[in-house]
Amino acid sequence: MQPVLRTEHVTMRFGGVMAVGDLNIELFPHEIVAIIGPNGAGKTTAFNLITGVYVPTEGKVFFAPGGEGGKLVDITGKKADAITRMGMARTFQNIRLFKSQTVYENILIGQHLHVKAGLFASVSGIARKEEQEMRRRADELLELLGLSRVRDELCTSLPYGLQRRLEIARALATNPTLLLLDEPAAGMNPQETVELTAFIHDVKEQFNLTVLMIEHHMDLVMDISDRIYVLDFGQTIAAGTPAEIQNNDRVIEAYLGGNTDA
Repeated sequence: MQPVLRTEHVTMRFGGVMAVGDLNIELFPHEIVAIIGPNGAGKTTAFNLITGVYVPTEGKVFFAPGGEGGKLVDITGKKADAITRMGMARTFQNIRLFKSQTVYENILIGQHLHVKAGLFASVSGIARKEEQEMRRRADELLELLGLSRVRDELCTSLPYGLQRRLEIARALATNPTLLLLDEPAAGMNPQETVELTAFIHDVKEQFNLTVLMIEHHMDLVMDISDRIYVLDFGQTIAAGTPAEIQNNDRVIEAYLGGNTDA
């Protein structure tokens, strides 16, 4: 099966510090894959390398626009907005919503990346048709993701769990085939985490997505992941299924410590 994402010997150095070393990961269509490790392990740096925020010191990143069946393209060095247009979207550890905008407006903003109408189109009326389609799509997303009841509320007025859900919804508004989630359960209470776990699974199925996730909450990781990569000081120390990772002595010692809530 053709992967939708592959990194080959990706390394990132900041001065004399190696943040990520020789990262080799693959994601296949419709998988949920997690990257775990302690703070400073290089997880977010890996995300930034994949999404075009950083250019690797060494190595290559390949992505298949269009998802399943697409041809892998070298995206190393491409700008983040260009990579997003190709079908890759991400969320952030610290929620990055447009705080002065409503839930509905945040979804609309997420769609503007794909606006095609220029000045002539605006004058001719093409832009109005495009805007109508964007508004229809925004309402459809809100309905599908259970956010219609808070459509016109300021995003900052939402409970924390709904803000996380909205951030994922805004990422989905860019029409991705690959969704990257950076610690989606950060700051959530146990009930919110349970709800988020179901939400991520449902979103993957509804939108036919492949998901790459960074997460510290091991219950969520073990419940939802098809495969897991474990990083330590920028190096991959283990890779496998949740069962394999749970039974890996080095992982147990370094990260899990016998407690899946660590």
